[in-house]
Amino acid sequence: MIMDVIKITTSKEFEVVDITGKVREIVRKSGIENGIVVVFTRHTTTGIIINENESGLISDLEKTIEKLIPKGAGYTHDRIDNNAHSHLRAIILGSSVAIPVENGRLALGTWQSILFIELDGPRTREIYVKVCKC
Repeated sequence: MIMDVIKITTSKEFEVVDITGKVREIVRKSGIENGIVVVFTRHTTTGIIINENESGLISDLEKTIEKLIPKGAGYTHDRIDNNAHSHLRAIILGSSVAIPVENGRLALGTWQSILFIELDGPRTREIYVKVCKC
């Protein structure tokens, strides 16, 4: 089992960062041929998803999230730190993904990428990556 951390500094409130290459490198360095990799964010205002990293789709994602969970819509949590929308958006996206490792490589589909979603930036974030043999 191997554990590593990816550090990211975001520059916008909403930002999508493709971390596929960094996760691939961690898997490669692990030497694990067959297993699973778990990618997890400990931050409650970020998400981790698998999807296509295409600019139009990323724009559509941002617009859809803003439409579904608008900023400043009278959320109770806003009385604490005015970012309830970020927490709610993170709940919808999820905080982790698990990807099979086959023959030392991520078993992602042709168009799949591992995407870190910042929802309350800019901030410095850490993503935990654990590769397990199985």
